[in-house]
Amino acid sequence: MKKALITGVTGQDGSYLAELLVEKGYEVHGLIRRSSSFITGRIDHLYRDPHEPDVRFFLHYSDLTDSSSLITWLNRIKPDEVYNLGAQSHVAVSFEMPEFTADTVAMGTLRLLEAIRHADWPVRFYQAGSSEMFGKVAESPQRESTPFHPRSPYAVAKVFAHQMTREYRDAYGLFAANGILFNHESPRRGATFVTRKVTRGVAAILGGKQDKLYLGNLAAMRDWGYAPEYVEAMWRILQHDRPEDYVVATGEMHSVEELVAMAFGLVGRDWHDHVEVDSRYLRPTEVDELCGDSSKIRRELGWRPSTTFEDLIRIMLAADLEDAGLSPADHFVDLHGPR
Repeated sequence: MKKALITGVTGQDGSYLAELLVEKGYEVHGLIRRSSSFITGRIDHLYRDPHEPDVRFFLHYSDLTDSSSLITWLNRIKPDEVYNLGAQSHVAVSFEMPEFTADTVAMGTLRLLEAIRHADWPVRFYQAGSSEMFGKVAESPQRESTPFHPRSPYAVAKVFAHQMTREYRDAYGLFAANGILFNHESPRRGATFVTRKVTRGVAAILGGKQDKLYLGNLAAMRDWGYAPEYVEAMWRILQHDRPEDYVVATGEMHSVEELVAMAFGLVGRDWHDHVEVDSRYLRPTEVDELCGDSSKIRRELGWRPSTTFEDLIRIMLAADLEDAGLSPADHFVDLHGPR
């Protein structure tokens, strides 16, 4: 039985990856931070009493800012694969907490790489990169060879982590690979990220909880995919016979305005009646557009996305409507036929 260690297991990607690996027969270990409130909502369905027979999912307290705990758990678990998904991952927050962001994202990755370098068994390491590293893009679409021009403390820290992963691969022969994932969403996406902010806002408006939705730059364009498909790409990257870096993306770009229009359109509402721009949500330095060229991973590993932009928004909106006590069937309209 293969063993996997996941940092950031309580997040969107960590929870989907844990599900995938358990289904594939792995023994999965997740590292979680101590918190005064429960943060395991996304993975509670996976957890069983570790004293029961045939348990394959375990949680351990640790933190990417604490080298000693990372080294301790790495050596106790002796995983075959390590997936580093832990981070302070909100771009806007990184401007307010740049030092903490760098400590978790950049230095946290270095701490893990150092621990793995001294392991006396073979470990395959996956580093979660981000399309935000491209920032002010030099070319479009962006591929593995596109130069980085990060535009936020978060993106700068991710570039450090990416380059350090490459350096440890080259200098020490580690099986260390980077996945440069473009935006990927799901009903488990954090509520402060724009896609989830929009779908939760639509549900709240339909439920009479609010009337307005306040957003930042509506012109920003992104390449949005479906998170469960993207964690499969992570797994495929570590099953390859050699460590490589891969862009993971749909190759399609949509604006925030298109996202808003789609979400409100799915329930027969005009977004202009409900959405206002609030300057508080504008970034100090904006990333205007991101669109990925994932031809390398499609060609070499056979990965490709299958969920369309409309289906992604429909999946997320349906979940948020249900959370609000509303029936999606009662509110969805056919966007492609007469209303």
